[in-house]
Amino acid sequence: MTDVTINAADGGTFTGYLAKPAGGTGPGIVVIQEIFGVNHVMREICDDLAAQGYLALCPDLFWRQEPGIQITDKTDEEWAKAFELYKGFSEVKGVDDLIAALGVLRDTEGCNGLVGTLGYCLGGKLAYLMATRSNADCSVSYYGVGIEKNLDEASAITKPYLAHIAEKDQFVPAPAQQQIRDALSKISCVTVHTYPGCDHAFARVGGAHYDKQAADLANQRTAAFLKEHLTA
Repeated sequence: MTDVTINAADGGTFTGYLAKPAGGTGPGIVVIQEIFGVNHVMREICDDLAAQGYLALCPDLFWRQEPGIQITDKTDEEWAKAFELYKGFSEVKGVDDLIAALGVLRDTEGCNGLVGTLGYCLGGKLAYLMATRSNADCSVSYYGVGIEKNLDEASAITKPYLAHIAEKDQFVPAPAQQQIRDALSKISCVTVHTYPGCDHAFARVGGAHYDKQAADLANQRTAAFLKEHLTA
């Protein structure tokens, strides 16, 4: 497990946390952070994916504001910091950075050339945008916030895309969820699952709204999806 350097399309460099499988080879997954940076939770997700046989890379998307952010969801101060970073974040540049990370991962020694994306919260929205704007081989969103604002791009999805929606998501109201389901239901390579009674971040281990049963189900679905679409 190590940090790697990625060249941004508009100049400058940023880092990403890279976890490799014990065997050294496998498909790649770009793991897309929540609003708390490349923290312990994101690194553990990468390590778990590596244990499943993937090369997992989580790039630092807040590097233009403050490189190396690693905060938690445990204090009001950290939440305030996270929302400050979120407000200052450019989705357009973020997607550009993710596309750069995707290219780096594809070229990493041991990667079989197939690379998907997997994002949570902010990362869930960005995984959707990677499905519409990049050549990722598949993409997965967990409770993406703001997807309904970019549904005009949905027709650009040509590779498999999986979305997990929390029914009681405090950041994605029911009307927005319905808009998402309605738009994505028209695309054959898209699968959407809704988790009844669950709030935002139901799959974040240790989080206030963690729901083990729903998280296990979502993670099982994700594992099967990634295995199906990233196996050479």
